[in-house]
Amino acid sequence: MKTIYKKLLFLLLALPFSLLAQSTLTGVVFDSNTNQPLPGVNVVVQGANSSTTTDFDGKFKLGGVKNGDKILFSYIGYDSNTITFSGQKEVSVTLTEASNLLQEVVVQVGYGGVKKRDLTGSVTQIAAKDFNKGANVTAENLLAGRVAGLTINAGGGAPGSGSQIRIRGGSSLSASNDPLIVIDGLPITNDANVGATSILASLNPNDIESFNVLKDASASAIYGSRAANGVIIITTKRGGKKLSVDYNFQYGSGRIINKLDMMNAQQFTSFLQQNHPSRVGELGILNPNIVDNPATPENEAREFYNTDWQDAIYRRTDFVDNNLSLRGQLFNKIPAKLTINNTYQQGLRLTNDFTRNNVSVALNPKFFDDHLKLNVSALYSNERNRFANNVEGTAIRFDPTKPVRNPYSNNFGGFFEYENPTQPDGLVPQSPRNPVAELLQTDDTGVNNRFLGNFEIDYKFHFFPSLRAVVNLGFDESNGIRRINRGTVGVATSPFLIDTFIGTNIRDEDTRRNKLLDAYFVYNKKFGTTSIEATAGYSYQKFEFSGFRSRNRNNPADAPDVIDAPDEVLLGYFARTNIGFKDNKYLLTLSFRRDGTSRFSEENRWGNYPSAAFAWKMKEDFFKDSKMISDFKLRLGWGISGQQAIPVGDFFLPKYTTGLLNSQYSFGGQSFLAGVPNAYNPNIKWEETASYNAGIDYGLFDNRLSGSVDVFYKLTDDLYFRDTPFADGSNFTNQGPASGGSFSTKGIEFNLNAEVVRGDNFNWNVNFNATSFERRIEELPAGTREQFFGGSGGGFGGTSLINRVGFTPGSFFVYKQLYNPNGSPIDGAFADLNSDGIINASDRYLYKNADPDAVFGFSSNMNYKNFDFSFFLRASVGNRILNQVNATRAYSEYAVGNDAQLANIPNAFNNTGFGTPNDITALSDIYVENGSFLRMDNITVGYTFPEWLDGKASLRLFTGVQNAFIITEYSGLDPEITNDGLDNTIYPRQRQFLFGANLKF
Repeated sequence: MKTIYKKLLFLLLALPFSLLAQSTLTGVVFDSNTNQPLPGVNVVVQGANSSTTTDFDGKFKLGGVKNGDKILFSYIGYDSNTITFSGQKEVSVTLTEASNLLQEVVVQVGYGGVKKRDLTGSVTQIAAKDFNKGANVTAENLLAGRVAGLTINAGGGAPGSGSQIRIRGGSSLSASNDPLIVIDGLPITNDANVGATSILASLNPNDIESFNVLKDASASAIYGSRAANGVIIITTKRGGKKLSVDYNFQYGSGRIINKLDMMNAQQFTSFLQQNHPSRVGELGILNPNIVDNPATPENEAREFYNTDWQDAIYRRTDFVDNNLSLRGQLFNKIPAKLTINNTYQQGLRLTNDFTRNNVSVALNPKFFDDHLKLNVSALYSNERNRFANNVEGTAIRFDPTKPVRNPYSNNFGGFFEYENPTQPDGLVPQSPRNPVAELLQTDDTGVNNRFLGNFEIDYKFHFFPSLRAVVNLGFDESNGIRRINRGTVGVATSPFLIDTFIGTNIRDEDTRRNKLLDAYFVYNKKFGTTSIEATAGYSYQKFEFSGFRSRNRNNPADAPDVIDAPDEVLLGYFARTNIGFKDNKYLLTLSFRRDGTSRFSEENRWGNYPSAAFAWKMKEDFFKDSKMISDFKLRLGWGISGQQAIPVGDFFLPKYTTGLLNSQYSFGGQSFLAGVPNAYNPNIKWEETASYNAGIDYGLFDNRLSGSVDVFYKLTDDLYFRDTPFADGSNFTNQGPASGGSFSTKGIEFNLNAEVVRGDNFNWNVNFNATSFERRIEELPAGTREQFFGGSGGGFGGTSLINRVGFTPGSFFVYKQLYNPNGSPIDGAFADLNSDGIINASDRYLYKNADPDAVFGFSSNMNYKNFDFSFFLRASVGNRILNQVNATRAYSEYAVGNDAQLANIPNAFNNTGFGTPNDITALSDIYVENGSFLRMDNITVGYTFPEWLDGKASLRLFTGVQNAFIITEYSGLDPEITNDGLDNTIYPRQRQFLFGANLKF
């Protein structure tokens, strides 16, 4: 009995200590990639009854934990994480998205979605956590360089400007190479409205949930007539179950980082003294108050300036982005989202501004036990632009010894111009105009109001739950106005602005509408180990356009133009079947679409677009016991898709236009204007692209390494050409648009995702992708072997690009430069390639092209506790550029040649010493330069305060650099251009230093 008392006494004494040994742990759980809090994470003490979940801000409070307890953190779609409790009061835990749970990720493929692991086509999904960071004003820049096979090139630094988007190099020579873009189920047109900068400028990048890039025809053929260049499906954010408020702020300060290497005042003066001494007296500006000897102009007192005209037309810039998003449930039943955004970006050109105000709403309720789903999305955008003329060409040729403003004259608003009072307009004929004055004296503004939305009804039949009916209604209307005003004191270089006496007053208006109706059925059923999903439906889309061009309203002689283009209607009937055998071990996808367009004649109006794809999950068959290979899937695909976006809308119709006054005829005593027949071609038809794809999806080391490898081949037939010879007497002209010819593209893509480090406090994830492709012309229309296009500008060189059978489209067609024994180029000396003793056009040859040998993208994301660090690199190797600035200006005679005034020249002249530019010298292969580059697009460093405002919010502060650096051998301004490899000056990209905050309640 005494022993029992002792034991009870010991227990009573030990009980308080055991209670004290149990502690309470608090903390926050973050996504390792985005460093954002994760709600709903399960927090469990292993082997005990103690557990909790994180709240909306990722916070948790767990009681009853003791030293040595193992605490497990788990969340659907993420790898679990376990920590050991050792008395700490607070912890910060990160979870990494689980690559081996890819089957939970749904990828949009058109008229529905497919689990990522069940894909049969070549499709890449980029979710919000993988978007490019930084000052991404337009939506497409969020995924630039992120997807193998996809290239996005802004072509310059204009704020809000659109990008050249290409999937696998495009599929056409003369028609559109732009992919089809689908926003929340609504395919949009690729034509930007007047007053806007680009087709995606009105879309708020903060409002985008994901991009799905459909690259091969087996994935994109369900869109038929517009899918030849691939498809990009944009999905915007939807409502949530819990109330959340996100506020994101970003500020950037930008400046120019690179200029063309032109001569300064001292260099230009020395150059003239050595090469054109008789013209030295024109340098500087005459001071009328001090004249040494008016009879000898060379002795006139002149004031010299050292004006860098490139510096004069550019400025430091500001960038501000504010975004507020509210997600939750209305009336505790309807998931809803409201986003308000304001973006302001200044361009480097003095007067160039972009402003976007954006409001979007999304509702996605479910009724009748989820049998009825409604998805409503609506976007309103107000885009305001102050445009700035392309004055780079004038700035680099303007005399650097002249001032921006004339201290001795108040004419032309006080700006320096080459004045001649004897001329009606007070200017020296054929003289360049002051580029700074052109910017500041031109008020060129645009406004574009856009409403875009869709309403989708998805009903699963109660009496037949395997069948769903879906109806999607879409609407997109854009109303744009552009006004150009210029006073009588201003002078412009652009022809449509030259009206010094009465000024300029121009107003353009456009209205574009896009209406969509999609209706389809989806049947989904599993029979044992076989699953079937069948989709069949109908699509109707109508594009409407009307416009108004006022010309110069200050000039009564300029009559306005009213543009009323015919409506464009597209009809489609489509079907797709996804079949999975042996629990989706073998997958088969078959699709077919029949499309009709109003752009072609009845004989060529309809096109048929089939596709087929097969996938085999081979892990269990070949690598069942492998610890290294965790996933292995083979994909094979084939399909045909179409292209009807040609530059002429109804060229198949025979039309008449009213003749001129001298083509009148008399009838019954009255005069009538004759009707003149237009050229037409009823045989224009669809371009059709057959695509073949073979790919492997792989996962290694429990999917710590994962990715894909794809090889592809595309062949496009019935190419559209603008100028094809017509047989004599067969038409009302000897050439015009026609269909014919073909060209091919083949290539390889590689993608790798790697979890380099996965730990409690430190995580490091990287992505690498690479693409290489080769385009070849197989056939040209009318039996021709080659076709010229493009030019070197500046009045020299003529056509510098050529399409030739067997070669890459747009190859440079140039002369072979000769060099002396010292390796210096010989002025005017070129190889006589045909050995006829004469240097002429017959001696030109094909030399390189603008297509890269390969393009690369590399992203890195690191997280250490509350710190995050990320960067993104892009590279292009093997692309060539024809430097037209040097090809047409780097000559001694250019400085004194064409115009009435002296012209500045590039310092590249010192490398060649060339004298006179002409059609041959401007096409020397010496000007075809290597455009390879490595660009650091963005570097970002951030820190998160998980318990801000007494635990009511989390705050992330960050800073970064946009366009941090570029490494290249190209001597021009920037090697990343879009003009078929022809560089005749571009809008420079700025470097921006960014600061921002992400606040989450």
